[in-house]
Amino acid sequence: MLRRLWIISDVNKSMNFYKHWPSLILVALILFGCSSTPRFSERVERSTKPKTTTRANQSSQTTSGKILLTLEGVASYYAHDFHGKQTSNGEIFDMNSFTAAHRTFPFGTKVRVTNLENKKSVIVRVNDRGPFKEGRIMDLSLGAAKEIDLIKNGTAKVKLEVLEWGIGK
Repeated sequence: MLRRLWIISDVNKSMNFYKHWPSLILVALILFGCSSTPRFSERVERSTKPKTTTRANQSSQTTSGKILLTLEGVASYYAHDFHGKQTSNGEIFDMNSFTAAHRTFPFGTKVRVTNLENKKSVIVRVNDRGPFKEGRIMDLSLGAAKEIDLIKNGTAKVKLEVLEWGIGK
């Protein structure tokens, strides 16, 4: 008889625990759901020294006014559909900045882009991959495209001059 009362008492204690279980879950969800962690983290490198690195068949990669590679082709731009979204290198795309997408240049590569129709130029930093349309060599952000008057036609024949190789992938 005593053992039977002990078992009933034990069952009542465990039932009390389960009675409060939904409340505990609700409190935990509220606490963790309202945390203020950022969705994406942005890695910012702050260095006053010029970056140097080496690539196969190329020596110094610093911005010394020397042009490391020249290409010509058709460039386009991208803007509103991608604004605020994550780029291939992990940063958030700002359509008003001077950035660009290239298929193979390392992230962080600095490129002078010259519109061959009007000789206007802008220096951009590669932070994304693309363009994915056949026959194009670079996609510029809206800000960079405005700088060289590329907006009206949407595309232009350009000259790319690599000024500094990036160290990204």
